[in-house]
Amino acid sequence: MGKGRQLGYFRIHCLRRSGVHLTVWLCLGFSALVWSADDSDFEVRDSSNYAENKPFWVAWNDYVTELIRRELEVPDPWEPMNRKIFAFNEWGDRVLLTPAAKTYRWLTPDFVEQGIGNMFANLLEVTTIVNDILQLKFGQAAADSGRFVINSTVGLLGFFDVAAPLGLERHEEDFGQTMGFWGVGTGPYLMVPIFGPYTLRDGIGSFPDNYTDYLLNLEHIPSRNMFWVFRNVHDRSELFTAEELITGDRYTFIRDAYLQRRVYLVNDGVIEDDFGDEDEWGEQDWAE
Repeated sequence: MGKGRQLGYFRIHCLRRSGVHLTVWLCLGFSALVWSADDSDFEVRDSSNYAENKPFWVAWNDYVTELIRRELEVPDPWEPMNRKIFAFNEWGDRVLLTPAAKTYRWLTPDFVEQGIGNMFANLLEVTTIVNDILQLKFGQAAADSGRFVINSTVGLLGFFDVAAPLGLERHEEDFGQTMGFWGVGTGPYLMVPIFGPYTLRDGIGSFPDNYTDYLLNLEHIPSRNMFWVFRNVHDRSELFTAEELITGDRYTFIRDAYLQRRVYLVNDGVIEDDFGDEDEWGEQDWAE
């Protein structure tokens, strides 16, 4: 796993499939907006007049518009709340996840750990293929399908990545990227308890992705929970090297790394370079 991706996925990145989770997300978004707002942002309205003049869908549209406005003005409008949740997640990571990940890494030979990571990544190829198609990347969808078939068979359920030497490199697509492809804005940055960093768009996008995640759809609940925990312990074990890159304020570094990673993925690695517009050096200056 590359360092950029490691930082982007600094915390547990899978939400279990449930309609309750969607309700929690919407409630979190609304409560966070109220929490982060100043008293001057809202004026007291008569509830009866408000109900008459503001149907639910109009009020919801106003709410979303307010989120977009705040996003454009401040990249992290809910930072006070996010920092509190971040501190809670750091405590949980320090007490539970990090010790488990260090023990796993100490007990597991490197080649076995690499193979386990390959298997987990291979299972997520289905999510990538579905979102390839939704983004009209049919050539990439065909390549990723071939990669999945080869690694699932010749590669022994993905333990060995035999497709990469054949030129079938791994891609990473999800529904959050698909929404970004079709022009949906990122929404505010949000630190979710236990699950870590998201944007509002990527958090909502995680729900459709759960339906294509094989592990989250296992019928045997104890096995599903066991593999879910195992995958996240493995993912955490791969972040120790990336942690050494963190400098300055830890919250800010992780937030910026996550947001930059998501922009990179949505744009398929194409980064706009503004240096050329501000560069006062000409070719003659360099020649000298």
